Amino acid sequence: MTSTVLARKYRPRSFEAMVGQGHVVQALANALTQQRLHHAYLFTGTRGVGKTTVSRILAKSLNCVGPDGQGGITAQPCGQCQPCRDIDAGRFVDYVELDAASNRGVEEISQLLDQAVYKPVVGRFKVYMIDEVHMLSNTAFNAMLKTLEEPPDYLKFVLATTDPQKVPVTVLSRCLQFNLRPMALQTVHEHLEQVLAAEGVRFEPGALRLLARAARGSMRDGLSLTDQAIAYGGGALEEAVVRQMLGSVDRQHVVRILQAVVEGDGAALVESVDGLRKLGLSAQGTLDELAAALQHMALLQTVAGMADGDPETASWQALAERYAPDETQMFYSLALHGRQELPLAPDEYAGLLMILLRWLAFKPGSTLREGIRPKAEGPAAQAATGPLVSNAQATPRPPSAPVPAPAPSASVVAPAPARAASPDPRPEPPPWDDEGAIGGAMPAEMDDFEEAGKPASPVSAPALASAVAVASSERASDPVSTPARVHGFTATVVPVVPTTALGDRWADVVARLQSEGLITALVRELAVQAECVAVQDEPGMTVWTLRVERESLRGDVQRERLTQAVQKALGGEVRIELQAGVARDTPALRDQAARASRQAAAESLIKQDPLVNSLLEQYPGARVVPGSIAPL
Repeated sequence: MTSTVLARKYRPRSFEAMVGQGHVVQALANALTQQRLHHAYLFTGTRGVGKTTVSRILAKSLNCVGPDGQGGITAQPCGQCQPCRDIDAGRFVDYVELDAASNRGVEEISQLLDQAVYKPVVGRFKVYMIDEVHMLSNTAFNAMLKTLEEPPDYLKFVLATTDPQKVPVTVLSRCLQFNLRPMALQTVHEHLEQVLAAEGVRFEPGALRLLARAARGSMRDGLSLTDQAIAYGGGALEEAVVRQMLGSVDRQHVVRILQAVVEGDGAALVESVDGLRKLGLSAQGTLDELAAALQHMALLQTVAGMADGDPETASWQALAERYAPDETQMFYSLALHGRQELPLAPDEYAGLLMILLRWLAFKPGSTLREGIRPKAEGPAAQAATGPLVSNAQATPRPPSAPVPAPAPSASVVAPAPARAASPDPRPEPPPWDDEGAIGGAMPAEMDDFEEAGKPASPVSAPALASAVAVASSERASDPVSTPARVHGFTATVVPVVPTTALGDRWADVVARLQSEGLITALVRELAVQAECVAVQDEPGMTVWTLRVERESLRGDVQRERLTQAVQKALGGEVRIELQAGVARDTPALRDQAARASRQAAAESLIKQDPLVNSLLEQYPGARVVPGSIAPL
């Protein structure tokens, strides 16, 4: 004994039974009631939304004769007369369905049109339904244009397509077009509840939510997945079983990821992605679930009382309270864009990890911005991490005087991994002088700008000596060294910021805002990139005039949020006015200059380190790897 699949068994047989397409049902029902019938209809929409179903109901409405055989055209076909039963069974001779995907040539269309000259055999109208009409060839379209424009009174055309952009405009202009929309998730959910209740199948609400979401607006897909889930679950629908069948990511995985992001825990993020890999869960599905969770959190943050009406949304209340609204919006956007990047990654889980680490890097106050700096030891490391010295394949030159070996307990700090350099065939440059350059100060345009804050790890003095590695052919292939260097060292230039009293006052305010956590994301960026050009202490209000160069930061939303933050910090009425222009004294520029100053001080200390100098003297052509020195 065989059973009928749910998608066919519960196909609507009247306009009243259709769900989710009220705009189409109302238009067709009114046209049938008023006898204002068009000769050609075009139904568009994605798969499984009811195009063929509407066509069959329309054919029954045109040919229904009622239970007593005396009925006429109606918007409510009886379903009991012979034409209604034959159309439902697919054996009505005057209703023809043609699949254009497999009958796309001019011969098939010409054969169909040749039958159009004959009147209906048993019905009131002939109805030609051409499914996936966009698959017809150009010659087939041209062959049907004349008949489509002026068909006989007894002939109605019903065309259906999932891609109306490929239908010629000459065909579109001859048809009355209706767009069947994708079903809302709640509509699919409610219909599946009714079907399962009629079937007597036990189900969990969470399982239905998963099936409705997986249907993606297609009722037929939802019913087909329900059929599959019933078979997979042995006659019952349980959330865990359905989730395993669909390969959906469990909510606990999503919660752990969002908790790791809000806590800035990179190790927990890596562990979560490894867990997804071991379970074989989809990285694409993980981003989908994260986007859905962030959507619920944004609703909770924006709409008061949202948790009362939707239990699924209410379950994200705790996380929504820990995220700032602008962070939620930013992470939602990153999740959507990350879906497009996954196919480009060599491994989907590596791509997912990089996307999540990007979340962590963009989060205000993230530790990834400052880098992880372990505790250093040794006299030179008190102000800076030690350098890594690399050398070409050269035989160590015996020093003119023995260099005392450091004590075993002594250690310096060196970053990993090491970058190698090639031997320098040119004469050895003189050692460092007091100015930190050969023959005086180094020109600014020849400097290397290296960002500080790279991770480093402590190694012993012998380990530092063994880090002298074979260099790449970078310098050997270029006989002229472009950057001006001192002996094995690249210096950092400290930028000069023209500080002002107004700048000092604004910098103090911004520091207070950041320490109290009152500004994040774009509002924080606006504050640190702004230069204070005027302050007016009016009675009962302080007016700050800030100059901001970036237009994207001068929006009303960011200005209002910054105003609220300053009012909360200073405890009085505040008005902030923004003007366009180049900012020269901003908290960001001051912070950059301070970091460069600390970097230069650290480099100066390393230049005076006896161990570093002895290694540079012992290995000709050796150099300090740029960026390997970081201030503490």
